[in-house]
Amino acid sequence: MNADATAWEHMPERMWERSSTVRVVPPVRPRKLAKVPFVELADGRLQGVVSSGSDIARVYVSSIAAGSHDYNCSTNNNRPCGALRGSPCKHLIALVEEAVLQYGVERVARYLRIDAGDDATTGVDLILLLKGGHQKTAGAMVFSRFLRHLAYLELPVTTAPLPEMHWFPATGAVR
Repeated sequence: MNADATAWEHMPERMWERSSTVRVVPPVRPRKLAKVPFVELADGRLQGVVSSGSDIARVYVSSIAAGSHDYNCSTNNNRPCGALRGSPCKHLIALVEEAVLQYGVERVARYLRIDAGDDATTGVDLILLLKGGHQKTAGAMVFSRFLRHLAYLELPVTTAPLPEMHWFPATGAVR
């Protein structure tokens, strides 16, 4: 484990908010990125990009709102998912399952404000506890963030700083 990770473990609660670096949370379990290449807890929603099972060129932007549990799923060009018929589609189920792998079932349930108790151990368990319905939301920002993350994969390997990534944690001591 590097020095940064060790330093964060010993930092008092919420002190990181005053730091110029961001705490990086490692995944709870390893994920396969082919089905759900992007998942995040942001903007009051669990949201992400889910690959289509039938068309390699199509992806879906799926989201579930915290609190209301309203959900949406549409293609990257805002066409609604054909499987949204009164209940979450397979893309939303895959999103929740991958979020559980990334963040853990307790954190996902807490973020979405689901009273999961001790019985919920999988993403499917959380999906069954959702109380919301289909509510159209814009997915452009989520897809845009996903594309921005992909662009970093295409950069040549370098140790030189990238100005737009100055907020990422640096190697060395935490200040």
